[in-house]
Amino acid sequence: MTPPVRHGRGRPGGRCAWPCGWPPAAGAPTVDRVTTLRGTLPPGCPDYVHLPFEVPAGTAELKVSYTYDRPSVPAGTPGNALDIGLFDERGAEAGGAGFRGWSGGARGGFFVRADDATPGYLPGPLNPGTWYVVLGPYTVAPQGLSYEVTVTLVPGAAGEAPAPVYPPERVPGRGRGWYRGDCHLHSWHSDGRRTPAGIAAAARAAGLDFVNSSDHNTCASHAHWADAAGGDLLVLLGEEVTTRNGHVLAVGTDPGIFVDWRYRARDGRWAHAAREIRRGGGLVVPAHPYADCLGCSWKFGFAEADAVEVWNGVWTPDDEVALAAWDGMLAASVRGDGAWLPAMGGSDAHRAPDVVGHPQTVVLAEELSRRAVLAGLRAGRSYVAESKAVALDLTVSAGSGERAGPGERLAVDAGTPVTVRLDVSGAPRCSARLVTDQGVVLRGGPLPVSGAGVVRWSTTAARAAYVRAELRHETALGPVPGAMAAFTNPVFVGAAAGA
Repeated sequence: MTPPVRHGRGRPGGRCAWPCGWPPAAGAPTVDRVTTLRGTLPPGCPDYVHLPFEVPAGTAELKVSYTYDRPSVPAGTPGNALDIGLFDERGAEAGGAGFRGWSGGARGGFFVRADDATPGYLPGPLNPGTWYVVLGPYTVAPQGLSYEVTVTLVPGAAGEAPAPVYPPERVPGRGRGWYRGDCHLHSWHSDGRRTPAGIAAAARAAGLDFVNSSDHNTCASHAHWADAAGGDLLVLLGEEVTTRNGHVLAVGTDPGIFVDWRYRARDGRWAHAAREIRRGGGLVVPAHPYADCLGCSWKFGFAEADAVEVWNGVWTPDDEVALAAWDGMLAASVRGDGAWLPAMGGSDAHRAPDVVGHPQTVVLAEELSRRAVLAGLRAGRSYVAESKAVALDLTVSAGSGERAGPGERLAVDAGTPVTVRLDVSGAPRCSARLVTDQGVVLRGGPLPVSGAGVVRWSTTAARAAYVRAELRHETALGPVPGAMAAFTNPVFVGAAAGA
């Protein structure tokens, strides 16, 4: 890597050189300090490059802009793509103590002041010391990637840092029930185009009761959601931790929690990051684990996960793979200690025409609160549906009256007859399927145009260690599954492992 070249002598066009005194003496003209950092990154360079610069006392505003070259490359060869972020004088080491913001490749520049900052960045004091621009060369062309970063420091009196106001953790008056939510959403605080208010409006239109803020590699949106929440919408706070070996949702963390992303699976740091999410009160949910975009598929394994996002946005082949892989994990769990991983769905909506709430996770919670919703998601008392129109009710019951739903266990002897019942509404011409550890055991015919129907099936624990339901749209391709309309987490049947 060519070391950065620093130019700290002002700009042409009337700006004078960096003065000897900083800030200027009383009555002296205001003079910006401008530093330019240039370099060239070769193919195979580190994932992240830290560019230090000095911030003197008396700095009121910090502005950064950057450009990089985009040479022509052969067809099929990645060109240059460069992300950017900022760490302050507390340091840029692993863990992110000095984190002040990340915009990835969504913006060509940003500013930070005590009282305000570009979306994706945190306002606050501009303390003197060594700060760092962090570059993330996402892809590098064979010719290399030449960059130029311009840092402008504006002297003056610092504004007053605002006290952050976060959304409430509970919606009063909402007791036990099924609540609909979308835990994978992006605002203009990362690479989305909607404001928090715009996302909230779309969520209400989609019939959602809760959403989770999940901007890429930043917690900067957390203090901008209070006005979007209300008596009909719970806002959870989190992050999409976007590493070079996959993405993971931190769902429902404490306000202001930041999770570092600068590692790969081979670095051995993922378990620590997952523990940080849990210490912050959140759930660890790998996102779109089989997506085929560069760096998107999940390479860290599922030992640290609390759930897994099986359905991401519009149903596509990688979701079909994720569903099959998840079902394989379910089957393996009944052979082991019984621990299993619940499935979730999220829209991953960034901008129109992405639909907020397609799909949505419907969770049984004791109340509409952060604590109760996360408990329901962690337990798998949930199903995933393509819209507010679709509703499922899956139960397994024994003759003695006991019954269990998704995420629960019906404890019966191996030979005890049980009845599986699936009630569906809002799914015209869709077909229901029941799936066990043996595979698909029942395929129902298309539902009537009313979209309502009931499916029943009898089995025993000896024949089915668990049962889950799928609801699919019709397809003209015969045995090839149609697009998903909804699916449930499993109901387990039989004595618990080790009992």
